[in-house]
Amino acid sequence: MKANLSLFLSLMLSLASTILGHSINREGYISIDCGIHPPNKTYMDVVTGINYSPDDAFITTGVNFKVAEEYGYTQNVNLPAVLAEVRAFPQGNRNCYSLKPSNAKDNLYLIRASFMYGNYDDGINDQPLPEFDLYLNVNFWSTVKFKDAAEQVNKEILTYAESETIYVCLVNKGKGTPFISGLELRPVNSSSYGTEFGKNVSLVLYRRWDIGSLKGTGRYHDDRFDRIWSPYSRTSWNSIVTSAYIDVFQTSYWPPDEVVKTAASPKSADDPLELLWTSQDPDVRFYAYLYFAEIEKLEKNESRKIKILWNGSPVSEYFFIPSNYSMTVSNSRAFTGKDHLISVQKASDSTLPPILNAIEIFTAQSLDEFSTAIEEIHAMESIKSTYKVERFWSGDPCSPRLYRWEGIGCSYNNSSEHITSLNLSSSGLQGPIALAFGNLSFLQSLDLSHNDLQHNVPEFLADLKHLKSLNLKGNDLTGFIPESLMKKLKDGSLTLRYVDDQNLCNPHSCQEKKKNNKLVQTVVVTSVMVLLVVLVIILIILRKRKRKRKRGANSGPGPLLPSGKRRFTYDEISSITNNFNKVIGKGGYGIVYLGFLEDGTKIAVKMIKDSSLGIPKGSSSSSSSRASREFQVEAELLLTVHHRNLASFIGYCDDDRTALIYEYMANGNLQNYLENTEDLSWGKRLHIAIDSAQGLEYLHRGCRPPIIHRDVKTANILLNDNLEAKIADFGISKVFPDDDLTHVETAVMGTPGYIDPEYYRTFMLNEKSDVYSFGIVLLELITGQRAIVKNEDGIKISVVHFVEPILKTGELEGIVDPLLRDDFSSDSAWKFVEVAMSCVRDRGYDRPTMNQIVSELQHCLAAELAREPHRSSCQESGGLGNEEVSKVY
Repeated sequence: MKANLSLFLSLMLSLASTILGHSINREGYISIDCGIHPPNKTYMDVVTGINYSPDDAFITTGVNFKVAEEYGYTQNVNLPAVLAEVRAFPQGNRNCYSLKPSNAKDNLYLIRASFMYGNYDDGINDQPLPEFDLYLNVNFWSTVKFKDAAEQVNKEILTYAESETIYVCLVNKGKGTPFISGLELRPVNSSSYGTEFGKNVSLVLYRRWDIGSLKGTGRYHDDRFDRIWSPYSRTSWNSIVTSAYIDVFQTSYWPPDEVVKTAASPKSADDPLELLWTSQDPDVRFYAYLYFAEIEKLEKNESRKIKILWNGSPVSEYFFIPSNYSMTVSNSRAFTGKDHLISVQKASDSTLPPILNAIEIFTAQSLDEFSTAIEEIHAMESIKSTYKVERFWSGDPCSPRLYRWEGIGCSYNNSSEHITSLNLSSSGLQGPIALAFGNLSFLQSLDLSHNDLQHNVPEFLADLKHLKSLNLKGNDLTGFIPESLMKKLKDGSLTLRYVDDQNLCNPHSCQEKKKNNKLVQTVVVTSVMVLLVVLVIILIILRKRKRKRKRGANSGPGPLLPSGKRRFTYDEISSITNNFNKVIGKGGYGIVYLGFLEDGTKIAVKMIKDSSLGIPKGSSSSSSSRASREFQVEAELLLTVHHRNLASFIGYCDDDRTALIYEYMANGNLQNYLENTEDLSWGKRLHIAIDSAQGLEYLHRGCRPPIIHRDVKTANILLNDNLEAKIADFGISKVFPDDDLTHVETAVMGTPGYIDPEYYRTFMLNEKSDVYSFGIVLLELITGQRAIVKNEDGIKISVVHFVEPILKTGELEGIVDPLLRDDFSSDSAWKFVEVAMSCVRDRGYDRPTMNQIVSELQHCLAAELAREPHRSSCQESGGLGNEEVSKVY
C-alpha cells in the first residue's frame, strides 16, 4: 500500500511539473517565422506546440522567399516549419530586427537565430553559398556560413538586455546576401548562467549535449528555456535511463525532464568520462555547465563520488551525486587554449563509476562596443517614423562603427557614443521641423536642405549648444528666424544657410516685409499674366521644333555638343543598323547593334532599354528610369572625357527612343575574347592590361573632378582590330563633386565578383573601389578563369580565393593560364600576380593607385620583352622592345 502511494505521488508530481512547465513555458516568448507567406499568417508548430508569428512587426526591410521545392517542408517531413521560408536582405549593409520583450532591461534572455539556404534564390548570380555576420545590438555575435544548401544552422546566445529593445542585426560583408529563417527569444532565470561575469559578457553556445541519450527529440515541452539538446553517446559508454521522478527545481537551470533522466557511465568502472574538443583560437574563453542527477537506485553499501578536471586541473572538489534531484556544476575561471579535455572521474572510495547527464559549453563574448545614448536613439527613431525616411536605418545609429546609419556622424569615447552630424538633405521631409531634433543634444551639424519643410523655424534649435552649422535652404519655411538663433549667427558660433527661402526673415526685417506685401501682390499678379503669355509662345515654338525633329530636319549637332558629335534621329538609327539586323553585344541596360555610317565606317549602336524599342516585357518603371539615368550619365561623361584608352563617342539619339553611338571594336570585349581565343600571348595580355590601366588612370587623375567607373570588368574592356584595349560603359560612373574629396557615400552598384568588398560593406566609394575591380581583371588575364570560379568541391568562389592557396605553395604553374604553354617570363608573371593581389587587398588604403599600377605593369612588360629568344616575335606582334618601352612610357 505504501509503495503504491509512493508511486502515485511520484506520478502526480511528474504530471504537475509537466503542467507547470506548459503553463510557464510560453510566457515572454517571442517566436518569429521570418519571411512567412502570407505576411499575416500565425501558426502553431506541430512538433514544439509553440505559436509563431510573421516578422513584419519586427523589421521593415527585406524580401520574402520560399526555399526551393526540393528542400521544402512537403519534401522533407523532418524539416522544421520555420525553415520553409526566409527573409533576405539584398539592400543595405546592416538590417536589424527589433525585439521588445516586456520589462526587458537587465533581464537574461536566450536568443536563437535559424538559417537554411535551401536555394531560395535559385542560385541567383551563380554565386557561392552566402556568408555574413550576426550582431546582437552593437556587438559581434557570430559568422553564418554553410557547407551546403540543405544545412540547418542555429546560432544561440545568452545575454542581458541593455535596454528595452534588443536588436538582432544581419551584416552584409560582401560574400553573399544575408538572410534568416527564424528568430526566437526566451526569458531565462537571471540567477543562472554567467551571473559571476556581470552584465558585460554574453555566452555564445558552442555545444549542448544530452549525454547518454540515444533517440531524444532534442526539444522538449517541459524545457522552460526552450533549449535544443543534441543526443550524445560513445561506444565506450553505457547509457542509463530512468522513469523515476527527478526534481529539477532545486537548481535555477531547470533542465528538462527527459534530459536529466538519461546519463552515461564508462563501461570500465575505473575509467573516467571524457569529453574532448579543439579550438581554432587559443584565446577563446570557454565555460561549461555539467548536469548531474543519480538515476540508479543505490544499495546501502554503494556510493557514487566524483570530481571534475579540465586538462588535468581540478574544476571541483569530490562530491556525491544527489538522488532524486539535479545539480549543475560550472567552472568559475575560463578554459583557454587550443585543446580541451573535461574528465569526470570517480573517487578512490567510490564503489560506482562516474556518470554525467548533460553538458552545455559556451564561449564568452565581451561586450566591448558602446551604444548610442538611448535618448538619441529614440530621437532618431522618431525622426524616421515622423518623416517616413526611406533609408536603411535600423539598429543602433552609431555602432558598430563600420555600419553606422547613412547620413550621420558620431563621436566615440570610452563611455558612450553621440550623434554629432545629421544630413537629411533631399530626403523628402514634409511638415514642420520635428521636436525630436532637439533631443540630439550633441549635434554639431544639421542639414535639412532641399526638402518640403514648412511652418516656422523652431526656437528649440538654439538650445542645441554644440550646433555650429544649420542648413535650411530649399524648403517652404515661413515667419521669422528666432532671436536666439540670430544671436548665435551674429556672434559667429553658428553658420546658418537659408538665403534662398524668400518666406524667411529675421525679426527686424519682418516688419518691413509686411509693408511691402501689398506692392508685391500687385507686381506678382502682373508678372503672372506676362508669364502666361510667354509660356504659350514657348509651347508653340517647342511643338513646331518637335515636329521638325520627327521629320528628320534636326539631324545635325545638338546645341550643347562639341564639334564632331552628332545627334541622330531614330529613323537614321534604324537605317544605319539595317533595321537592327545584327546584335554584337548585350548589357544590363541595352543591346548593341552593328551599324554603318554614310562613308561605310562601322559603328556600334547601343539602344537603351527604357526606349520603346527593347523594353523587356514586365520591366518595372524603376528599372526603366534607372536605364534612363544611366543614358544621361553616360552621354554627359562621353562628351567630356577623351583618351585613346576610352571608347570613342560618335553621337547619340534622344528621340522617344534613346541610343549611344560608339566606334566599332572589331574584337569585341575582353571577356569573350579570353573565352574564345587560344592564341592570346602573354605579351598581348600585358599590352591589354596596360591599355586598360591607362584608361582608368585618366579617369582618376586626368579628369577634374575625378571619375570613378564603378563597373570595371572584362566585359567592359573593348578590343579593336589591333587588340588595343579601351574602357567602355560609363552608365553607373560617379563623378566626385570636389577634387579633394576622399570618398562618396553612395548605393552599391556594379557586377558581382568585381565589387570591392569594402565598398559593399561601408557604401564608401573611392578610386580604390575601381582598383579592386581592376585587380580581378588582372587575375582573369593571367589565369584564364572567370571572376567567379568553381573549386575542386564544385563550390563557387572568387578568383582571388582560387589564387591565394596556390600562391602559398609558390607554384606559378597552377596560376597561369595553361593556354600560355609556359611561353612567358616567370619574372614578368610573378610580378604581374603581385600587382593583381595588391589590388584586391581587404582595405582600400592598402591598395596601389592606378598610376602606380601602370608603372608596375610596364615593368612586367619590360621583363617579358627582355626574353632574348622571344623578343623578335613580340615585336612582330606589335610589342615594344626595351628601348621603345622607355621612350613611350
